[in-house]
Amino acid sequence: MSKPEIKPLELSRLSFDRLNPRMVEFDLSDKASDKEIIQVLCDTMDVRELVHSIAASGFFAHEPLIVLSGTDRYTVIEGNRRLAAVKLLLDPSLLTTPRVKIPGLEDKPREELRTLPAQIVQSRKEAWRYLGFKHVNGPAKWSSFAKSQYIANVYRNMGVSLRDIAGQIGDTHRTVYRLYRGLAVLEQAEQLGVFNREDRWKKHFSFSHLYTGLDLEGFRSFLKLHEKPADSIDFVPAEQKSELGELFLWLYGNKRKGIEPIVKTQNPDLRRLDAVVNHLEALAALRNGYTLEYAVGRTLPATTRFGTALQKSKAELEKARGLLSEGYHGNPELLVMAKAVAKLARDLRDEMTRANDYRG
Repeated sequence: MSKPEIKPLELSRLSFDRLNPRMVEFDLSDKASDKEIIQVLCDTMDVRELVHSIAASGFFAHEPLIVLSGTDRYTVIEGNRRLAAVKLLLDPSLLTTPRVKIPGLEDKPREELRTLPAQIVQSRKEAWRYLGFKHVNGPAKWSSFAKSQYIANVYRNMGVSLRDIAGQIGDTHRTVYRLYRGLAVLEQAEQLGVFNREDRWKKHFSFSHLYTGLDLEGFRSFLKLHEKPADSIDFVPAEQKSELGELFLWLYGNKRKGIEPIVKTQNPDLRRLDAVVNHLEALAALRNGYTLEYAVGRTLPATTRFGTALQKSKAELEKARGLLSEGYHGNPELLVMAKAVAKLARDLRDEMTRANDYRG
């Protein structure tokens, strides 16, 4: 940043940054009220610690807010949580759902909080390096989705290359590229109408499922992903629109349609899905409504699947035998079932023996 101008500003002249990547992450509109913003910050970003810290020790002058210069008001581009904490201390009614116990203040500290130290910058571009280092690769990291939003803004609106962004914020080019690519593919899916974030099954948006998955061979092959497209070319070819929609459904589900995601946790489900989409028989099974576990099984050689099924059958029979004295009380239907299992086992043994004789 250029030589900073720091001066006290009245609280009434400070506005939340509605373009902050953290705000964008929670789908807040650019017209969201202070009350809505404060509620989201309290629900998701633990403002409680800041509320009690500022109530006990005041606002630290050595860590000013960073604000964007305006005619009469100033947008806080760094320090929105602290701004929320101060507003709550002065007006607890701003919190709709009480999740933070707001301590009372004496008149003097209350009056002191009506003016806060602020470092004024003339444009977002002036502060992007500092904010990027602090939140993308520094001590106060944003979520992966917020990081991707920030990287995209600097790349698209400030004309800074992804490689230069990585160099300036002390991160690897590959990480910055992966985050940007993930956001670009998400935006493409939304533009094509094959995904709507509001329809996802879980409230939390697991963006890391997407940007991590796009590094895997199966995902890249399934989508025919362009590695480094020009600005005029999408990462996913237009003819892969259907596959793109399928992938987002498997990753995030669709609450409106009552479809749960098949990726429950990133590890191991993401790699299991990667193996499935790169295997014709397994992919067909998944598309026909079979479980991810079943589809993963289809990626294994028949000899492996046969041995696994035999081992599981043996284990279940041993378990049933162990429960015999307590669990079987002469039920004739269970006896019929046991006879059927015995016949099936004999048939399987005989067929395996004949196969050995034939090969011998």
